[in-house]
Amino acid sequence: MQGDVREHLAALDAVGADPITVRRESELDRVDGLVIPGGESTTMSRLLQVFDLLEPLRARLREGMPAYGSCAGMILLASDVLDTRPDAQQLFGLDITVRRNAFGRQVASFETDLAMDGVEGAPLRAVFIRAPWVERVGADVTVLATVPPDADADPGALGRVVAVRQGAVLATSFHPEVTGDHRVHELFVKIVRESN
Repeated sequence: MQGDVREHLAALDAVGADPITVRRESELDRVDGLVIPGGESTTMSRLLQVFDLLEPLRARLREGMPAYGSCAGMILLASDVLDTRPDAQQLFGLDITVRRNAFGRQVASFETDLAMDGVEGAPLRAVFIRAPWVERVGADVTVLATVPPDADADPGALGRVVAVRQGAVLATSFHPEVTGDHRVHELFVKIVRESN
């Protein structure tokens, strides 16, 4: 509906998935897993309601459908969001509390290399653009990555949780779809295949 849809489609295709866009409930019914891209989370929340996808998507997540959210996608998947509009809707796919725009305004966007559990090889190049961070994780949530101590970011951002997983639901604060490194998408496709 919004965000880096094209980039996510290309990354999924590159790792052997057969991606389609989802704008209707009939399309949601056809997928084995769903990527929720970055964008503006409150706008995306409204669009989910306008297109009658909010409740069907919540239902699919309750049934165990795998999902991956990057940036705004993480915000939508969270159970609790700080600094959002009162009419914003959540999908409740992850038992986490996130803070919207936690790293600051657009001018505070940054890149860093970080290690992420479940992703083999060299550290990932992580691009943070007005990104959220995770302030609380529930008992069933696994922290996969934090901002490293040597990142060129505000000191208050160092050590913050930026990648999590709960069952078949994965989320990152950063945008792996813009780097050309498809390892996060590979991890998600593996989660989807193991869940079906």
